[in-house]
Amino acid sequence: MPVFEYKALSKNGKSCKGLIDADNEGNARNKLRATGKYPVSIRESLDKKEVNKKQFLGGVLFDRVKAEEIQVFTRQLATLLGAGIPLINALASLIEQSTSPALKRVLAQIRDSINEGSTLTNSLAKHPRLFSNIYINMVRSGEASGSLDIVLERLADFGEKQRALQGKLKAALVYPIFMAFIGTGILFFLIAYIVPNITQVFTDMERALPLPTRVLIMASDTLREYWWLVAGFLFLIIIFIRLFLASETGTRFWDRMQLTLPGVGKLTRQIVLARFASTLGSLLNSGVPLITSLQIVSSIVNNSLIKDVLDNAMEQIQKGKSMSHALETSVWFPPVFIQMISVGEQSGQLEGMLEKIATSYEREVEAAILGMTSLIEPVMIAAMGAAVGFVVLSILLPIFEMNQMI
Repeated sequence: MPVFEYKALSKNGKSCKGLIDADNEGNARNKLRATGKYPVSIRESLDKKEVNKKQFLGGVLFDRVKAEEIQVFTRQLATLLGAGIPLINALASLIEQSTSPALKRVLAQIRDSINEGSTLTNSLAKHPRLFSNIYINMVRSGEASGSLDIVLERLADFGEKQRALQGKLKAALVYPIFMAFIGTGILFFLIAYIVPNITQVFTDMERALPLPTRVLIMASDTLREYWWLVAGFLFLIIIFIRLFLASETGTRFWDRMQLTLPGVGKLTRQIVLARFASTLGSLLNSGVPLITSLQIVSSIVNNSLIKDVLDNAMEQIQKGKSMSHALETSVWFPPVFIQMISVGEQSGQLEGMLEKIATSYEREVEAAILGMTSLIEPVMIAAMGAAVGFVVLSILLPIFEMNQMI
């Protein structure tokens, strides 16, 4: 639904401005008059140029609300509600102070939907791209229990923890990816442009060359003459891998590899367990029923093997078994994890125990990431040294043979 920017006069003659959603400009004017505001000027929030950009690029680069903006909005809304400010007034204040035009439009639509009698949950559900199932279900439980400000505070904390964990993982991968690109570029330049000028002397000798030198010359000739064929071959391999991973068999194969690869597998399992415990604990703390919480967690777990375990666990729980008993047959949930859940169930403090588990595994993930980053640098240096060393050795071996002949 289009969003309109307006300037209006209130009943007491004061000037005001804001955003309102309506099917057209006439309906927008009628909605304003119904609220006691008399429009002075009104125009659609998006101009034609912005609309064309959105249509051309699908709204990927334009009209985008960032995850950070949603978290800031959540924190601010929780603070305003906790201070006793009504929901409509709180949303109006956030619309006024927001610097993101896209977020302003979304918040205006949410506010107008609530004004028309809808709940905050239903209003948020109209924007599934911005508000996840976890977010919507926690807000629903907060509205039902009358503790919306507390739930929103938990949502903000939960989002910040998830973002912090993702940020640490991305930061750990930046260096090796950067080094891989730079190293590959340097090697390509050496082999394709520098090596041919040096090895031309060896080929003119018409003598048998050492194996490393022959391999280097063959690689150099291939890259110079058939670079397009090499690029096409690599492109086809990437396409094949993507198609394979998109299939059910490929997805399960990749998910299993992620959980079982030496070193990486342990880190992946720790991340999955931390996310599972943190998400489930936040949902249960907000009053969401256990089965519903597990369904939400199952839908966001990015691993088909873990999802199968959770789906089976839900069936066992519905038959009357405890969650610890339903998960103990899985090889992906360690005994300590199961024991802590069992203690939480027996003491009636499952939510608190899940938060402790999440904190423990998040610390383990941080330690593992620090260890991985400290190991990546020497490994990358060793790999680059081995590649450059091979090039240097391939060039020096024929020179040593020439010196022996002389």
